[in-house]
Amino acid sequence: MENQLELIEAIAPDTMQVVQERYLVLKNIDWMAPVGRRTLALKLGLTERVLRTETDLLKNLGLIDASKSGMTITPKGKSVMLGLESLMGQYSGMKQKERQVADYFGIEKCVIVAGNSDEEDKVLASFGLMVSESLRTILPDKENVIAVMGGTTMAAVAENMTVLDHKLSNNIFVPARGGIGESVGIQANSVSSTMAAKTGGTSRPLYVPERVSKETYQSLLQEPFVQQVLGLIDESTCVIHSIGRALHMAERRGMSEEEFVMLKESGAVGESFGYFFDKEGKVVYKIPRIGLQLDDLEKVPYILAVAGGAKKSRAIKAYMKHAPKQTWLITDESAANEILKEETL
Repeated sequence: MENQLELIEAIAPDTMQVVQERYLVLKNIDWMAPVGRRTLALKLGLTERVLRTETDLLKNLGLIDASKSGMTITPKGKSVMLGLESLMGQYSGMKQKERQVADYFGIEKCVIVAGNSDEEDKVLASFGLMVSESLRTILPDKENVIAVMGGTTMAAVAENMTVLDHKLSNNIFVPARGGIGESVGIQANSVSSTMAAKTGGTSRPLYVPERVSKETYQSLLQEPFVQQVLGLIDESTCVIHSIGRALHMAERRGMSEEEFVMLKESGAVGESFGYFFDKEGKVVYKIPRIGLQLDDLEKVPYILAVAGGAKKSRAIKAYMKHAPKQTWLITDESAANEILKEETL
């Protein structure tokens, strides 16, 4: 049922809210019958005009009756109300869990996808749909620069994104940081290009290595094509990134044995933007890379952090100690449950 809810939310995000509102009208009529419109409006916190629109519709559908003594629920209405109870319980439970996670991290919003991305590929596909829907919700109606990180999660997100509304299609996707050196398909350049193609936007590449010496770093910063893309990154309306497990990311990047040992000894559990964090959120190591830095996030209006799976719960908690308040966390139920479980221990 959770997967069905996620699909409904993805294709028609306002539908479940409308269903919930009408369900509450039916339920309160059932509880208070016979009840007048004014009394019910006060109970639900609605204006009489808004409630009249809803009750007229429910009456036309044969779900309620209205008489001089007040409104009552019909047998058909009672059957519909009872049939919706389980669905509304699932919906309310998921929304409550999203609020709990958002409040725990002190961020603007959390979106939870049903399932476990450690085990189910379809959850990663749902992440792509949720990112697309989130962009439709938050992006202003103008040309936006969207800075994108690389990685396996981000590559899966990109492949499953959908075309944005025509008013939001004039977006420029740019890699948030240099990434040449990783597998081509998960480099930030590839991810940003795929996102642009899937959503109807355009993209600009940043062809610089992931890891460079200090001398090369300073030299590349003087290159006009690098400066141009860095200028776009600096104007980002939105940043989309993932969060990785520290040792997994170190292995994937081919870091030296010395670095690997150092990360283990320092208790590194999470990584994002080339920064490695211990379980308390302390930065224990940083890879020098060209592009967006952790401190730059504070000035970005919208941030989407995408990470799921119970195995990533500690990594998510470590990074989120640095997440700006304007962050939206898009995760799955497995990670959310683990985060909340750890909090109550």
